Amino acid sequence: MELRVQRAVHLGTPLNVLRALRDALASPRAGLWLVVLFLIPRALVLLVPVTYGSDAGWYFSRAVGLAAGEGYAEGGVPTAFWPPGWPLVLGMAFKVFGASVVTVKALNFLAAALGGWLTYDLGRRIFDSEVAGRAAVLLLAIYPNHIGYVPVALTEVFYTTLLLGACWLLIVVQGAWRFVAAGLVLGLASLVKAQSLAVVPLVFFVAWVAGPRTARRFALAVVQAASVIVVAALVIAPWSLRNHGIFGEFVPISTNGGLTLLSGNNPSARGDHTPDDPLVTSIPRTVATQLQVDREARARAWRWIGDNPAGFVLLIPKKVFRLWAPDGESEWEDQRGFTPYNEYQLLFRVVRAINQIYYVGLILGFLYGGFLLASGRARVGDARLGWWLLPYAMALYPTMVAMLFSGQSRFHFPVMPFIAMVCGWLIVHAASHREPSSVAVGGPARSASA
Repeated sequence: MELRVQRAVHLGTPLNVLRALRDALASPRAGLWLVVLFLIPRALVLLVPVTYGSDAGWYFSRAVGLAAGEGYAEGGVPTAFWPPGWPLVLGMAFKVFGASVVTVKALNFLAAALGGWLTYDLGRRIFDSEVAGRAAVLLLAIYPNHIGYVPVALTEVFYTTLLLGACWLLIVVQGAWRFVAAGLVLGLASLVKAQSLAVVPLVFFVAWVAGPRTARRFALAVVQAASVIVVAALVIAPWSLRNHGIFGEFVPISTNGGLTLLSGNNPSARGDHTPDDPLVTSIPRTVATQLQVDREARARAWRWIGDNPAGFVLLIPKKVFRLWAPDGESEWEDQRGFTPYNEYQLLFRVVRAINQIYYVGLILGFLYGGFLLASGRARVGDARLGWWLLPYAMALYPTMVAMLFSGQSRFHFPVMPFIAMVCGWLIVHAASHREPSSVAVGGPARSASA
């Protein structure tokens, strides 16, 4: 009896649980089960009846206007307040399938499904392991906040898939045309979130670090990155020309940058978005004067930063904390748009608490995985540095943006698939601890600068 108890305890140790999980993910049928596990919760959440308000309502209304041929306008007045990419895509879908919540949900569901596959394929290539890619999808599949965004008309799901797609094109696809394709995708991504082109130098820096770090390869990486940016700029150019025709000035994408900067840098700022500060609210705002509002808000923000350099610097760790500490903000859309929310409030709060614990686990795994790889205690391939740096470069991207503007938890959403990739690798690494051989190796990632 004592021997049986000891064996049961041994089989229940965390290491053996990880090994059992690894072996299950390595089985031939695991791929099919992962598809089911990923898609079913996202299909079920579509059954939740929601109405759109706030940002989601704004995007939905603009898309309806575009589908009806009214242009990108508010109350008949042309606007460029928010980037037009998501409403343009929604508007095209509305034109074909009708303007409805169902169309939004279907589009997000398809984007989420494609994002899941891209997470798998990037994960297995970056970490040179089929099981690591599958583990990344598993971690994403059961992540409540990732599921919760699928029904709502916000940019997060669609934009995340664009970001994954651009990285996939640069890393996996061969031939010079991949730079054109990636530029097209990043051009659209920039029309969804204006700061997206900041990703390009990060990806190509990782590409350079992942191979022989010669001056020739660095110069080649710079030229290739520039070609991607040029193609992306050509995608953006028609919208910029449209804005110049309306406003008489060069407006590359949107006119909300000044208010965004000011709402994160003002006397009331605590790291988050603070739109109620008198420095922000005292600017009279109309659609017709949005360019003047943008200019005035930007001037006030830089003036405040110039007058309070120490305050600005002290805000940076608070901004980073607000960006990365909380999670589960998809619940806000249920609070706004799910009519019987109060009846199910306890359930929503419990799920959000579980989500927060799960999210913290992912972040800790991400940090620990980075420590193992950076310190040389673990390696992917023969070199100490490699494509495993990509998820950390992607995490740096919203962090840099938040340091200047403000930290909002939804801005880390596009990075979560990359974090899941690291944690998926960590599961395989931990499960293989003290074992003589590794498991389920997939094809290595191809360098974007090869």
